[in-house]
Amino acid sequence: MIVGIIGSGGREHAICYKIKKSTLTTKIFCIPGNAGTSNIAENVNIKVNDFKSIKNFCLNNKIELLIVGPEQPLVDGIVDYFDNTNIKIFGPNKLSSKLEGSKIFTKKICDKYNIPTAKFKIFKNINESKKFLNEAQFPLVVKADGLAAGKGVYICKNYSDGITAAEEIFGGKFGNAENLLVEEFLLGEEMSYFVICDGKNYKFIGSAQDHKRVGEGDTGKNTGGMGCYSPSRLLSPELSEKINKKIVEPTLKAIKDLGNRYIGFLYVGLMIKDKNPFLVEFNVRMGDPECQTILPLLENDLTKLFLNCCLGKLKEEEVKLNNKRSICIVLCSKGYPDKYDQNILIDGLSNLNLKENEYIFHAGTKLENDQILSNGGRVLNFVSLSDDLKTSREELINLIARLNWGNGFFRKDIGYKVID
Repeated sequence: MIVGIIGSGGREHAICYKIKKSTLTTKIFCIPGNAGTSNIAENVNIKVNDFKSIKNFCLNNKIELLIVGPEQPLVDGIVDYFDNTNIKIFGPNKLSSKLEGSKIFTKKICDKYNIPTAKFKIFKNINESKKFLNEAQFPLVVKADGLAAGKGVYICKNYSDGITAAEEIFGGKFGNAENLLVEEFLLGEEMSYFVICDGKNYKFIGSAQDHKRVGEGDTGKNTGGMGCYSPSRLLSPELSEKINKKIVEPTLKAIKDLGNRYIGFLYVGLMIKDKNPFLVEFNVRMGDPECQTILPLLENDLTKLFLNCCLGKLKEEEVKLNNKRSICIVLCSKGYPDKYDQNILIDGLSNLNLKENEYIFHAGTKLENDQILSNGGRVLNFVSLSDDLKTSREELINLIARLNWGNGFFRKDIGYKVID
């Protein structure tokens, strides 16, 4: 089977790596891919928002299964764009993708279907927002309504923080903003919970604890993710049942009631408070770096799993995760998540001898004249599987030290709540 993967990050490299191991896979195209995917797939230089060129390429190259990694093309309707083809495409359509594309769409579903989440208010302009914030009790959470690459969420400790958040959101920092969301602050511990869906059934496919803040001890600005570990220390059979019954199943019913069906990954971002789950957000794709952390634990043939989702045959699959623990540390460009230099040489990757159950997934990299250059804020993902997270973390830190990339930095405390 000829497979196409849309995206260029660490998530797509991890998917590519796992797809390559399938006996069903005969060839992989990565659109556009990165320096890492170039070793196991054929990179295709087409932008992820150029649907027409992607479609023509897929038809001309007889791609049978297309996997969409990032959220933007899903929210923009790439799945619908392939409706009149025989190509099986893994990912939710445009309406279903509003679960990530519009936080307000999701909040209204929560209201209607009694899904536990933070109390919220919606504002349409800066003046309404300022009036509310002037009388509000803090802390509060202020969110941009649309996609914001994981950065459009502000934890506001006081009125000044709230005003800054509202002005930046309505000022266009995350694109044109018609609405702003203000939520109560839930005190608890975050957890990421993932299911895979075929439009009729769903299966659990892993949990993780992401580390969004740029600084040690979860300080500093929000990022796309500095690292994570899996499974989450909070996960239990009782909690899983609550998440499924109170959040996953009502949400899939809501999509069905809209005359639709959900196919693809569903990332359930949670706050766990007093052993009860509250929905923070949905993502309509696998998380990043959670994907890089979870997929090495997956024992299934991933191509077969994706194919059965597209065919509505997920019920036939038993999703198997091995009982090891996984940790991922993200090596970033200095200056991230603000300004950083690009096109910096990364030398010596090929000299790193990886142990069994160690992986390096490329994210912001590109291949130029047979040299690997940085091409983003989050550059490389270092992943290790073992029975002991502390040992894995120490070995990954040593691995990054051996690479000795002068333009990079990383958090040395990933997993600190469970390790330290």
